[in-house]
Amino acid sequence: MAEGYCVKCKAKKEIADAFEEVMKNGRKAIKGKCPTCGVVMFKILGGKASTPPPPSAGPKPETPVASAAPAPKSEPPV
Repeated sequence: MAEGYCVKCKAKKEIADAFEEVMKNGRKAIKGKCPTCGVVMFKILGGKASTPPPPSAGPKPETPVASAAPAPKSEPPV
């Protein structure tokens, strides 16, 4: 499977119970445990996770934009 670095054992090892997940920034990563000491191991993979294709680029219906009237300006005190 995937090989990662265990910070507790200070060695590269095969990640046990590994599964792939997507981080907040959209990147893929593999997370699992060290087979020796049981510490969580995490390896960031290259590239972004694939996103579903955008909906068809057909014409969009126009919606009127409600605009607020500008506030009346007041004269500065003299």
